[in-house]
Amino acid sequence: MNYPLEKKPDLIIVDDHLIFRQGLKSLIDLENIATVIAEASDGESFMELLSNHKPDLVLMDIDMPKMDGMEATRQALKLMPGLKIIAFTMYGDEDYYYKMIDLGVKGFLLKSSGINELENAIHHVMLGETYFSNEMLRKIIQNLGRKVDRKPAESKNLTEREIEVLQQICLGSNNEEIAEKLFISPLTVKSHRANLLEKTSSKNTPALILFAIKNKVVEL
Repeated sequence: MNYPLEKKPDLIIVDDHLIFRQGLKSLIDLENIATVIAEASDGESFMELLSNHKPDLVLMDIDMPKMDGMEATRQALKLMPGLKIIAFTMYGDEDYYYKMIDLGVKGFLLKSSGINELENAIHHVMLGETYFSNEMLRKIIQNLGRKVDRKPAESKNLTEREIEVLQQICLGSNNEEIAEKLFISPLTVKSHRANLLEKTSSKNTPALILFAIKNKVVEL
């Protein structure tokens, strides 16, 4: 992968399992996708590292001793608002997704993800985009429930129809399926999808789903 950047991102790995950190660092070094400048075994150690290191990106575990990933993320982004953080998670951590998004996490990766997906996530996040792992997207879609809010301030002034289309997108429906469910044409769905991308400043479907979760158009 060729980065349209001046250099590879400087990265810190934060995870309480030494073998996982070492294996991850070895893969990142081997694939030459980032420069690992430091490691931390918990949130407290990570915050201490930030006094001497200025990373571009952090790979952050959620469940850790002393200080968990949520608190470490909150403190780190307060100290360095421009810091990009990708959360590492396991199946069963769904309750943390919205909270981490609300704190400012830019991406999510399952710990079972492969090196190609890690590389892809780093690439997207460093370009200012958001990223959900493919497996996580499928899991989120499977567990999405009904919408919980339609406040204009929280939905970027989306129309009622756009909200309905967005909910169907989050449920994994394609344009033809959405058209059938909402009794409109596929071309109309395509137009609504384009408007949603523009209004929410989303570049792709994962970013739209993230917007929907963060703004409570749908809930897990």
